[in-house]
Amino acid sequence: MSKELIDFLKKFVFEERFQNFQNVLDYRTRYITVVLEDIYQSQNASAVLRTSDCFGIQDIHIIEKKHIFQINPDVTLGSSKWLTLNKFNSHHNNSQKAVQKLRADGYRIVATVPKNDCTELERFDLSKGKVALFFGTELTGLSDDIINQADEYLKIPMFGFTESFNISVSAAIILYELTRKLHLSEINWQLSENEKDEILLVWLKQTLRKPDLLIKKFYHRK
Repeated sequence: MSKELIDFLKKFVFEERFQNFQNVLDYRTRYITVVLEDIYQSQNASAVLRTSDCFGIQDIHIIEKKHIFQINPDVTLGSSKWLTLNKFNSHHNNSQKAVQKLRADGYRIVATVPKNDCTELERFDLSKGKVALFFGTELTGLSDDIINQADEYLKIPMFGFTESFNISVSAAIILYELTRKLHLSEINWQLSENEKDEILLVWLKQTLRKPDLLIKKFYHRK
């Protein structure tokens, strides 16, 4: 039924736009996902969303603890509407809930921390399975909840006096390198046809004026 609905709704968008949706979906992935823990600077948080969209990451997981996640539209430039945002904000230990959910979905919990004994970015092995990349706050980094439960630890090699990059810079460097390696690999990283259809339907609804009326018309005709 979703394909029939897509075929109906696509009549109400420009053909070039619909083709662009399909082209973008060909490079979307859920093999890598991004997790943001308690980010309080909206500019940095929004920059990570924009970077994720640019590199084809579909799912972003947002852990709220002390701070409410806020999007800065001047930074995202609309990129957040094309992403699937999942929030963990209804429990007293949202970090643990996020880890449990992602691990149950088959993800390796990977903490990005600037420690000497971490795996360096260029040596990180994507072939071991799906990856959930956890990024922490600008000031204190990831919480002990995440660090203690992580399966692996990842760092970007640095050669200066400063111990860490800004979170948005870290996310950009890591996502560039890992998506580049992913595209060159033989890993099955692309979305399934059902996943593409689900996302495409969401995108069409967001693009159209009064989509609910059009959908009602579609089902009335059925």
